[in-house]
Amino acid sequence: MTLRKALIIDDEPDIRELLTITLEQLDLVVTEAGDLAGGIAALKADTFDFCLTDMRLPDGDGLNLIDHIQLKYPELPVAMITAHGNTDMAVDALQRGAFDFVSKPVQLERLRALVQTALKLSQADSPSKKTAKRSEFIGQSPAINQLRDQIDKVARSQAPVFIYGESGSGKEIVARSIHYQGPRAEGAFVPVNCGAIPSELMESEFFGHLKGSFTGAYQDKQGLFEAANGGTLFLDEVADLPLSMQVKLLRSIQEKTVRPVGDDKEVNVDVRILSATHKNLEHEVATGRFRQDLYYRINVIEIQVPSLQEHAEDIPELAAYFLQKLGMSADAEVTPQLSPQALSLLSEYGFPGNVRELENMLERAYTLCQGDLIQAEDLQFAVSGTRGAREKNKPEALNANGVISNGLTSNGLTSNKGEHPDQFSAHTSVPALETLENIGNLDEYLANIERSILEKTLQETRWNKTAAAEKLGITFRQIRYKLKKLGID
Repeated sequence: MTLRKALIIDDEPDIRELLTITLEQLDLVVTEAGDLAGGIAALKADTFDFCLTDMRLPDGDGLNLIDHIQLKYPELPVAMITAHGNTDMAVDALQRGAFDFVSKPVQLERLRALVQTALKLSQADSPSKKTAKRSEFIGQSPAINQLRDQIDKVARSQAPVFIYGESGSGKEIVARSIHYQGPRAEGAFVPVNCGAIPSELMESEFFGHLKGSFTGAYQDKQGLFEAANGGTLFLDEVADLPLSMQVKLLRSIQEKTVRPVGDDKEVNVDVRILSATHKNLEHEVATGRFRQDLYYRINVIEIQVPSLQEHAEDIPELAAYFLQKLGMSADAEVTPQLSPQALSLLSEYGFPGNVRELENMLERAYTLCQGDLIQAEDLQFAVSGTRGAREKNKPEALNANGVISNGLTSNGLTSNKGEHPDQFSAHTSVPALETLENIGNLDEYLANIERSILEKTLQETRWNKTAAAEKLGITFRQIRYKLKKLGID
């Protein structure tokens, strides 16, 4: 068994001794240094698996050492000991490449967790695992390769990462890649949509509660922070958090503790925070809808996910990947293919819904096409969605009735003016806006109509799907897809 080595740099002998005892209990061979020069000399003389440095040193500060390590020994995880409450210095250290930080007085339990996580980096960095994880991203465009490189770097750190990008661009995929490519890969990855939690339940969802702490609390409940302990908590659509919750979230992130509702004790949690939104968070801060201190705390490192328009050369490879998945899920003997005309149209389309829209469009086209070859007409989108039109009309926006201004409805159906106003299909027009005002949610309205027709036809055919499909003039594959989509059993 190869012994692991750690380097501790601190000018106070008592603190060095305490830290050395703690790390030796983790089976580490420890080297001590009392100043910056001694630490640099030790790095030249030996190879280490972990480094812990104080912020203030007699001949410099820990930030100088972090810069030196990033330049000379980029694979070495280094953590900084900061003064209590000195968040700005901690953020600075993380931005320069520090693995993590601990505050004085040092909590030994927190330090042990930090060191154990840092020592897992060598396992996460094995060439075979790294290659496998990088291959999860489809595409070879410069934008995607740059994104892969960014993920490689931030995965080695424990710094909070803010992921920004358009809806459907793959922000959660980036978050999962950061988690599974880093030392927390064996821990839980807990995603939460901040906009989907009712405000009155938000504190209980994040921090948990004790039985009887409020009406309806019939048993103890573990919160999301505790569920992600030792792993990663992904705050999707973080801009949707109410201000009252932002204050509580900030404290938990800074102190690495949570207090369940109804409890008088705090619980330590070891969680890495990743967050994302499609909104401009700087604008949200400027308008007072998002706290500036929380913004700086979660936005230590920022990753921008490119829109599909920015790596359109990857569309053929992405399409082939999604079609292969569709064929496997349908147990198809032949993998579905795109005709040259269909592939050409896809390459020219602007995809305001990004990769998610591409996947949904291909699923719909495969369901509607005859055989296993998707033709151009099966794709069902308008010329107004081409990249040139999208650039000209940017930014697209949904009006009050869920219709995108570039001619696409929210469910991907096209709007062709001049046709009959009371019919909905891929090639017919959207009803007049005053009619839609009485409809409410367009997707739900259309789904209810389709569900009613399907259920009535199935009842008439005594739930014979083949007969129902024939009566409706669609294929068996189409009716199976529709029943699955609408949840009709």
